[in-house]
Amino acid sequence: MTQHLPFPNSRVAVVSITRHGIALAGRVVAALPGARLFAPEKFRSEAEAAAPGAAACFTGKTGDQIPGLFAAFDGIVAIVSLGAVVRLIAPHLRNKESDPGVVVLDEGGRWAIPVLSGHLGGANALAGVLSAALGAQPVLTTASDARETLAVDLLGRELGWAFEASHDEIVRASAAMVNDEPVALVQEAGSRDWWTRHANGRSGPLPANLTLASRLEDIDPDAYGAVLWVSRRELPAALAGRLAGKRVIYRPPVEAA
Repeated sequence: MTQHLPFPNSRVAVVSITRHGIALAGRVVAALPGARLFAPEKFRSEAEAAAPGAAACFTGKTGDQIPGLFAAFDGIVAIVSLGAVVRLIAPHLRNKESDPGVVVLDEGGRWAIPVLSGHLGGANALAGVLSAALGAQPVLTTASDARETLAVDLLGRELGWAFEASHDEIVRASAAMVNDEPVALVQEAGSRDWWTRHANGRSGPLPANLTLASRLEDIDPDAYGAVLWVSRRELPAALAGRLAGKRVIYRPPVEAA
């Protein structure tokens, strides 16, 4: 299945600080036309050869580049050791809604490890692209991906759906989903092709704890740990109180089928 990033390739930075890593970085940039390679100045000739016209070289410490990369890019592929990346990015983390997706790739191109913002930041999707392009094995540790169940914060992303929910509502609904609590998915609008394209693609059956319905008024909110509502209409006032804290609303674009 073709993988898609939730941001343009031009918003991806590929960082490498070794000669062998830079050669691999060139393959990543070739797979993501528009991505930029960042490498130390001492490896300028290698970087320019690996990614002609797409290489930027820096002097000084790698850690000093992180604030600029966080500000300018939505996705970062770091061909650097996992421990070093954790130390480099730790002082600059803000929240999952705004931090970029960060993926660590080993120099052998064998493993693509999402480290930061796997869902909202797109790191898991970026790991999927690297898997397709390089044959790297994605190492997905988010519970919904490890179990191939529904990721509440990604539902309908590929279809242009936007969601309305607080951070606490997303956390509660996600926990209900991965802990096998009863969850209702009520779809009143939008494309029905959301499962096979979900979170880099799902090939198995729908989760057993997920109940599908076609009208919000047809379910008993008290029977579910969370309610996922796909609709273009306003939340009925009569149900607002009973759904408070446990609902996530998804808004398909008007042009969607």
